[in-house]
Amino acid sequence: MPRFTRGLAAALVLATSATRLPAQDRFDYHEFTEALTDRGAQALHTCNGLFVSNRTLEQIYAGELRAAGGEPLPPDRVAIDRARQTVAVGAERDVPVMRAAMRPGLGCVVMAPNQTFDDIDQLPALRTPPLSGNPDAIAWPNGDLVPEKPLPPGVSRPALEAAGRWAFDRVAHGGHAGQVTLSLLVVYRGDIVFERYADGVDYRTRTRTWSAAKSIAGTLIGIAVGRGMLKLDDPLPVAWPPDELNELHMRHRTRMPMVTLDPWPPANRTPVADPRRGIALRHVLNMSSGLYPLDNQYGGSIGSGLSYFGGWNSAYQAADRGLVREPGTMWDYENFDTLLGMLALRSVIGNDLAYLEYPRRELFDKIGMRSTVPGVDRFGNFVLSSQVYTNARDLARLALLYLNRGTWDGRRILPEIWVDFSRTAAPATAPFGNFYGAQWWLVQDARTDVPQDAYTMAGAQGQYAIVVPSHDLVIVRRGLDGAAPGFPTWDLVAQVIKAIPKGRPAKKLMTATGQD
Repeated sequence: MPRFTRGLAAALVLATSATRLPAQDRFDYHEFTEALTDRGAQALHTCNGLFVSNRTLEQIYAGELRAAGGEPLPPDRVAIDRARQTVAVGAERDVPVMRAAMRPGLGCVVMAPNQTFDDIDQLPALRTPPLSGNPDAIAWPNGDLVPEKPLPPGVSRPALEAAGRWAFDRVAHGGHAGQVTLSLLVVYRGDIVFERYADGVDYRTRTRTWSAAKSIAGTLIGIAVGRGMLKLDDPLPVAWPPDELNELHMRHRTRMPMVTLDPWPPANRTPVADPRRGIALRHVLNMSSGLYPLDNQYGGSIGSGLSYFGGWNSAYQAADRGLVREPGTMWDYENFDTLLGMLALRSVIGNDLAYLEYPRRELFDKIGMRSTVPGVDRFGNFVLSSQVYTNARDLARLALLYLNRGTWDGRRILPEIWVDFSRTAAPATAPFGNFYGAQWWLVQDARTDVPQDAYTMAGAQGQYAIVVPSHDLVIVRRGLDGAAPGFPTWDLVAQVIKAIPKGRPAKKLMTATGQD
């Protein structure tokens, strides 16, 4: 989540929260859980860093773990089995050892605190063969063969080089040492016109997208909407706990003990419809579900951190929230809203294997995203609010799909109207400058030095893939940013467009309805 909006999100949540006693602010009621998720995060980052990103342990400590903050346990308290591709973190009695294991096609998966590596075979796996062909012998953008050719007319190489220096040498250009750029990629009219990587990184290097994954989730959902599998304004096809707890167990195989619930309401009371049935797909994609804001209230100790790093069920946890606002009326940035969209997708697909195959079959393989690894929890739910590993070129391919209004090589992949829905401001953001669409971030109304039609994927530690339709432009910046303030996304756009010819007028957006 971009740093400049975190304060806004927090303010929106605090403004609607009940007044808390001072003692509650001073006491950490979730210290044990935070310690557990800290170890789970270290296990997952280390496992993916070693076996998905192919980075060294030294690079991971200096990069991923440093950027994540906190105090990771030293290497002598981390057990790595390179043959089995597993990582275990911790040894003390009061906090469980947390484990992560590499799984075919899905990257590393965090295990439950009470699981051991004897349980690896219970974890999901995707053994679909890789996309055929050698990408280094296939021309960009379907592959990674980028021929040498002159820059297009009007594109300034010195200005591109200056933008590269601005992105990589942040201290000299108004930033700080915690803003660490790994890669910068500029694509103009479909061609890569600038590409630069930090030491130890190249075009093959996969790193975590963090919340840039939400735009991938939105794309997969949009494909399903285009096929009539989901509708924007129908109630989410989700089993809402607790009244449907056992249904959720059956449909998503949570491997938790079955619970028999007494009928509710009791027989002598009139049944009341669950108000969460008023939540539509549009609302969760706009971050306006109206559900209780766990992430902004509690962070990793209770919120999605348990799904990411604690071995908990992301589908159940996303649905296990009460409604506190009318859907569509309050913007609140919640990982769980994205996960509800993915749960709806899983529900309509209805088959576990087909669900695991869906991202590759319907998107990645069609546009050459060979290096993208979508992560799951141990129950086989895609955690596409954050947990994807990919490289700069694959994010550029997805951004190009949007720049091309949903087509690839003349083939329709994503409905054109979905592209415009994704970059149309969520109604609940209007009082604050129209800064968010549907799983994409927008240029705020007050920002006048960059094209207003620009929009971006965005994730923690500085992950951005920016689309600028009026300039036929895609900009990808990958980072391992640590301390605040975060990387200035729109300032980067302002730097890059100095090198690009003046654009054309922005196209009027199409309006998405529940029938589109």
